[in-house]
Amino acid sequence: MNHCDPISGACLLSGPDQPADTPAPRRRAGLAVHYIGDPMCSWCWGISPVVHQVAAFCEAQGIEFSITAGGLRAGGGDPWDAHFKRFLGNEWKHIAQVTGQPFGFSLLAAAHFDYDTEPACRAVAVVKSLLTRHGLAALTVLSFFSAVQRKFYVEGEDPKLVDFYMDICAGVSLDFAEFRALFESPEARQLVQQEFARCRQWGVRSFPTLLFERDGLRAPLAVGAVSTEQVLARLNQALGA
Repeated sequence: MNHCDPISGACLLSGPDQPADTPAPRRRAGLAVHYIGDPMCSWCWGISPVVHQVAAFCEAQGIEFSITAGGLRAGGGDPWDAHFKRFLGNEWKHIAQVTGQPFGFSLLAAAHFDYDTEPACRAVAVVKSLLTRHGLAALTVLSFFSAVQRKFYVEGEDPKLVDFYMDICAGVSLDFAEFRALFESPEARQLVQQEFARCRQWGVRSFPTLLFERDGLRAPLAVGAVSTEQVLARLNQALGA
């Protein structure tokens, strides 16, 4: 079973749109912020507002912002028993108290559930592919990621089912038929494995993690629970280095 540290807010492995009349900032070459998380990682949902603020800051400053889906429980397999459900319930209550994020608990009443995060991560990889294919706004991926989190954590729906994503695609102006075809394809399974491999190549072993990159060199900005003020202070310090 994966462990989520209630102190650090890290789960270990097994923003506003820019106004239309504001010119896009010039991209600052060599700079990037990478968010590595999982749509079914509870602390990732906990700091979702922080991530949106960081993404908005990057957009305003011309810094690339990217999401990598790390695969917290890819493959699932945890027994859906009283012990696991009690662990999840206590964890969600704690995160709600710390962050103020809403949680629903209806999922915990389900007789059976496979906590496999691969399909949710695969959905994120699919949207990233569609973004490249159609030239969509970069923050579309974050909007999709957050909508998946809310539908799972608040509404208790199952991200392993492809129809789970129908209204989410509509909400970010993606064609659901195109999404569905790619989501169910071998290509998508390969794409998400590439996401997992990138996470491990970067040495990321817990979620959520934010990395700052300058000229190909990456360093941690934050791991686990963190405030917007803390991240932006560290980011501004890194930018001034």
